[in-house]
Amino acid sequence: MAIVIVTGSAGLIGAEAVRFFAGESYETVGIDNDMRRAFFGDDASTAWSRDALIASVPHYRHEQADIRDKERVDRLFAEFGTDIAAVIHTAAQPSHDWAAKDPHADFSVNAVGTLNLLEATRKHAPSAAFVFTSTNKVYGDNPNLLPLVELETRWEIDASHAYFAHGIDEFMSVDHTTHSLFGVSKLAADAMVQEYGRYFGMNTACFRGGCLTGPGHSGTKLHGFLSYLAKCAVTGAEYTVLGYKGKQVRDNIHASDLVRMFWHYVRNPRPGMVYNAGGGRHCNCSIIEAIGLCERITGRRMNVAWSDANRTGDHIWYISDTRRFQRDYPEWRYAYDIERTLSEILEERRKSDG
Repeated sequence: MAIVIVTGSAGLIGAEAVRFFAGESYETVGIDNDMRRAFFGDDASTAWSRDALIASVPHYRHEQADIRDKERVDRLFAEFGTDIAAVIHTAAQPSHDWAAKDPHADFSVNAVGTLNLLEATRKHAPSAAFVFTSTNKVYGDNPNLLPLVELETRWEIDASHAYFAHGIDEFMSVDHTTHSLFGVSKLAADAMVQEYGRYFGMNTACFRGGCLTGPGHSGTKLHGFLSYLAKCAVTGAEYTVLGYKGKQVRDNIHASDLVRMFWHYVRNPRPGMVYNAGGGRHCNCSIIEAIGLCERITGRRMNVAWSDANRTGDHIWYISDTRRFQRDYPEWRYAYDIERTLSEILEERRKSDG
């Protein structure tokens, strides 16, 4: 049986990938050591997701391993060799703020961990598709230099600009900008994934995600915008809006839509590709708009606090142009818009936190 290795397998995207590829008759091997708990505390632990995968997914094998452990990663890949059809790399330290507290840990997970996986793939399964969950933060705050217009509930790009109709494409500069340390570590990994595709001819692809979301997200204050917002909406906990009057626009893609992008790539991979992978014009919202939608769906007011201080490197407006991927894989379509996405997250939160 062909094998798919999924890193960060208990996380939002990783768990979705495990379930999807198992449903497509792949044997799935997950690598996850619940670092999210170490990053963000007990409330962010993904142990519940790991246990659910072990209990419910046929032929799933879980490895409690750290991707920074080069020897352990190499041994695992050597065990399966060319039976590995794909590597879905979703493990990461995902927070701007946390990265600033411990840059060495952030870089070792995001950059060095990715290098370890690339080398193990090149050595033991060079024909496998290697999918890297990158981020739009590789563009730093260059999107903030675009001509933006303040509207009643959001910032928006000037209607005359080329990005207005479809969003930001893959050719925006990643240079001469403030990234946050998280953005830098992910950019280093992104460039390395591209290089293994172009230099070694491997089937590698970077998917530069916007806000990745869905009901399986263990959202926390430092990471997981819609999930944490939904948690506050259900529990009544205070939600703090950080800067930009709450009008900053978030590009949201449901985990299911993203994993189906991965699936199309794995079936027909191309070396060294880069794709913007967000909700695009189809699925985006400002913080204010998301709060309003939560209040409408739940029928209750949220407890909101406001801060004038924004996060360093944060985007004021970001919407992904996904047409490059859609040109290469025209069968892919969005299944989720913002209301369906948030309704699903809120319903899951009601079950767990309500």
